[in-house]
This record gives sequence, C-alpha cells and structure tokens, in this order.
Amino acid sequence: MIEKTALVIFTNLIPGVEQVGGIPLGLSLGLNPAFTFCISVLVNSLLFFPVFFALELFYWKLFSKVDLIRRYIEKARERGKPYIEKYGIIGITLFMLLPSPFSGTYTASILSWFLGLDWKKSFVAIFLGSFIGGIIVLLISLGVIKLIFSIP
Repeated sequence: MIEKTALVIFTNLIPGVEQVGGIPLGLSLGLNPAFTFCISVLVNSLLFFPVFFALELFYWKLFSKVDLIRRYIEKARERGKPYIEKYGIIGITLFMLLPSPFSGTYTASILSWFLGLDWKKSFVAIFLGSFIGGIIVLLISLGVIKLIFSIP
C-alpha cells in the first residue's frame, strides 16, 4: 500500500497532471476511493506553499531568467486573470474547478503570487478548488457523473 500511495502522491506532484491523473491512478491501483481523494487533496493543497513562496524568494533573482518558467507564468496569468478580475479571490477556486491541464495547484499558486493576492486567502481558495475539483474527478473516475448524465 505504501508503494501505491507513493505513486499517487508522485502523480499529484506532476504539473499539468495533478489530481486529474492522481485520483484515477489510485483507483486503478485498488486504493480506497476516500483515501485516494484525501491524499490527492492534501498533496495538491500543500503544494501551494513551496510554489508560492519559492516564487516570492527566487523569482526575480533566478526564475525570471529561465525562459520556460517565465512563459509558464505568463500563460498562467493570461488564463486565470479574467477569473480574478471578475470574481476576486473566489476566481482562484473557480479556475481550479475545471479538471483540465494547467488549471491546477501549480497554475493557481503562480497566478496568486503573480497578481499579488494574499497568501492566506489564496491558500483557502486553492484548498476549496482542489477539494471540489477532486470530487468532480473522483465522481467521473467512479462513473457516477456519466451515470447521472446518461439517464434518459
């Protein structure tokens, strides 16, 4: 079980994959759905801290000089800024609700930092987005959402 849990944790740490890959992987490995969901939400939520504060400490001295990182941050800003402008800090949560690549914790954390949002409010918004998005991914993975929408 430790090896399977480690695989789920590792998958949740991959940018662009995160919960969209971690939850289905955990289920396919036979892990308990509630356990898989909790691990995924915990890993994704706590990922906020190293991303946000690494940017705070190192962006101008190091990261801004790396073209790939600079482009990723700009892409995050472009994709998420409309949500923030329209909905404020709740926009971070709404941005994360859609289980798709580049709308996860990495992007939301970068967006929060780049737009100068309060880190405490950003963390709460990211936790809520991860929690609700995780429920959506879990329900899709279990076939519940498909079942609901396929009823005549």
